[in-house]
Amino acid sequence: MNIRKIVFYLLLIIYGCSSGPGKNYQTKNELPVIYPDYTGLSIPYNIAPLNFRINEKGDDYYVEISNEAGDKIEISQEDGIVKIPESKWKDLLKNSKGESLTYSVYVKKGNKWTKYKEFSNRVMSDAIDPFLYYRLLYPSFQKYKDIRIVQRSMESFREHYIVNNDAIKHNCANCHSFNRNNPKDFLIHVRGNLGGTFFLKEDGMKKYNLKTKEMTGGAVYPRWHPSGDYVAFSSNKVIQHFHTISKKRIEVVDLASSLLLYDVNRNEMMNIPVDSAKQFMDTYPEWSPDGKYLYFCRAPKIDQKKYDYESIKYNLYRVPFDPATRKFGSVQLVFDAAANGMSVSMPRVSPDGKHLVITYHNYGCFPIWHKEADLYMINLDDFSVSRMNINSDFTDSYHTWSANNRWMIFSSKRGDGLTARPYITYVDEEGRTTKPFVLPQKDPLFYTYFVKTFNVPELAEADVWMTPGQLKEVAYSDAIQAKWSDNN
Repeated sequence: MNIRKIVFYLLLIIYGCSSGPGKNYQTKNELPVIYPDYTGLSIPYNIAPLNFRINEKGDDYYVEISNEAGDKIEISQEDGIVKIPESKWKDLLKNSKGESLTYSVYVKKGNKWTKYKEFSNRVMSDAIDPFLYYRLLYPSFQKYKDIRIVQRSMESFREHYIVNNDAIKHNCANCHSFNRNNPKDFLIHVRGNLGGTFFLKEDGMKKYNLKTKEMTGGAVYPRWHPSGDYVAFSSNKVIQHFHTISKKRIEVVDLASSLLLYDVNRNEMMNIPVDSAKQFMDTYPEWSPDGKYLYFCRAPKIDQKKYDYESIKYNLYRVPFDPATRKFGSVQLVFDAAANGMSVSMPRVSPDGKHLVITYHNYGCFPIWHKEADLYMINLDDFSVSRMNINSDFTDSYHTWSANNRWMIFSSKRGDGLTARPYITYVDEEGRTTKPFVLPQKDPLFYTYFVKTFNVPELAEADVWMTPGQLKEVAYSDAIQAKWSDNN
């Protein structure tokens, strides 16, 4: 190839990839319609590219993303699919901390370019945890044949399965839990003929049977004590109701529930003595960051043969705990939701101990089928309660905090009312939140065709290099039996 051809092809690459409207365009004082809606956000400086599609009819599209210093990314596309180069995006965000990115969108129809109203996103100086874990499953309540627990990088689109229940005879895998975003303490529960609770520690993974003859049910909804020495569980007797007329598909009801404490070092299970008269159903334990309080949800005990599930209302309580002696104090009411005719579930305390977020819904303790379920925040200085501005007209639940308190991810069904997607919001020191946005994907149309639901998102500061093969190997081993302790 002669020099002229080489120069020709180089010029073709340079100018062909950066073609745009130049100065010949008309303006339109309207924001472009894009999907997902990534306009007017506060974003982490280490988030993956916010790829989107321009939903405006045109023959050609041009996007410029720039910061206040004049650094910019230029993208030309014929189909309106905007995929931002990862390396350029990473550099732009790194140089834009505490500043705003401006997006300029141009659409060409025939020979005319139109520039839409610019929008911006604020790049926050607070990073989000680099990894997100979630359970992928079909939005069904009948089968759990195809379940995956996925590790997803928040800084890129890399992901891999840490659990694939194909490897464990399609047993149900659930209740993955970290100790305050630290995967050094990690457990997962498996139900079925290979069932057990699997603890991943520095010396590898081990399988335990935490159920003893003194317990009426298994151990679920695990929450690690900050010390790593204990795990609080609830033990629940559950029944499902299937609606034939109501717009709701299913109702999950606890017929009985109680709180349990597992001593990791001694391999001992014991009751958490908050209901000696057995008058209540206690569930959803959650520790304070200093480990001195255990929060939980409580409702009056019901008649298991005759009850109205819509009348079951859970309030939020807490009880003091001394980790040195494993002793608990007197129970304290935190939020009386029943007085408002409502119910609470899934309490999560921020790592700094200032705020607690609950799911707030009409009744019961299993809100993922409740369209009205919203997220509310409790200020732990004065126990004041407020509805968060991140809610939608559909189910919002399953919330998790970043280790630095500044970000929260929650599951929302706002897209189609059926499949839950992970949404991200910034939380400032006063507990105020910003417009939530869906977890970015490499293909911006991903959520329009992906039919699985994202369940129980958990942020983590490091990766868990567990593989489905490791889980399979341990699943076929004998479980270590936990002992019962009266803790006298």
